[in-house]
Amino acid sequence: MNMFNGMKVRKSSMPEEVKKHKKAVLFCLGEDKKNVIKKILVGNVGQTIDNPCATFVRMLPDKDCHYALYDTAYRTKESKKEDLVFIFWVPESAPLNSKMTYSSSKDAIKKNLTGVKHELHTNCYEEVKDRCTLAEKLGGSAVISLEDKRL
Repeated sequence: MNMFNGMKVRKSSMPEEVKKHKKAVLFCLGEDKKNVIKKILVGNVGQTIDNPCATFVRMLPDKDCHYALYDTAYRTKESKKEDLVFIFWVPESAPLNSKMTYSSSKDAIKKNLTGVKHELHTNCYEEVKDRCTLAEKLGGSAVISLEDKRL
């Protein structure tokens, strides 16, 4: 929760604090399937990552489900925005019991992530890599650029 709260309130933070906040965080369920574990952190917001989305995609496991929070920056026709996106990663090659467990736990986890406006449910790398898929979730045709790259 501390990591989530830091990502959520970074707009009101001092510039030196903003640089410490994470661009993305992956979560998985512990072996007991009851506790959530912060598994992987992806770069600080203040770091220059050539393609943060590609870095994030490379960290997704081939054969296991995960939850993730991705701090995305995008521009609409009216303004520049930053939002957290909840990503539910369910690869087709994941075991059925894992898919069922993660699906049934998703709402309980999302309930604790107050303020997250967008959710992306994906089951293949192409969906996560495709910036248009994420842009559609963020505002459809109103989104003109994502992570400073035009669509």
